Amino acid sequence: MNRSTQLVGWHLHPQLADDTHPVAHFALSDLQLMDDANHPWLILVPRVENAVEWSDLDDAQQAELTREINRACRLLQAEFKPNKLNVAALGNMVPQLHVHVIARFHEDIAWPRPVWGMATAQPYSPEELVRRIERLRAALA
Repeated sequence: MNRSTQLVGWHLHPQLADDTHPVAHFALSDLQLMDDANHPWLILVPRVENAVEWSDLDDAQQAELTREINRACRLLQAEFKPNKLNVAALGNMVPQLHVHVIARFHEDIAWPRPVWGMATAQPYSPEELVRRIERLRAALA
């Protein structure tokens, strides 16, 4: 995959830019941390211009995104030992294709319901944010 071709005209949706923090650049996607300390929550955003739906990706991009989702899942499993992972590409509020990977725990604030709309997001403190991103980057290295 040619990253420079993917980036032509591509930009992170403003809502995702406001709600997330960069963690890593994968071959196809930017890996972002959702600014909600209630849950270890990653978002993958393929750097493909005008991608709204999974079907907007070609076969090779779909295969790469699947690999990257699996990588994000393994990262959360290894680092946080969740009871369950939620993986979803909803896009109801933000049309840009993005995939949520959320570590869930029996004792979390929303369990067993979906995380959306269950509790007010708790932004990371600046210190917590730095620690969380450093932890995730170290685990990816």
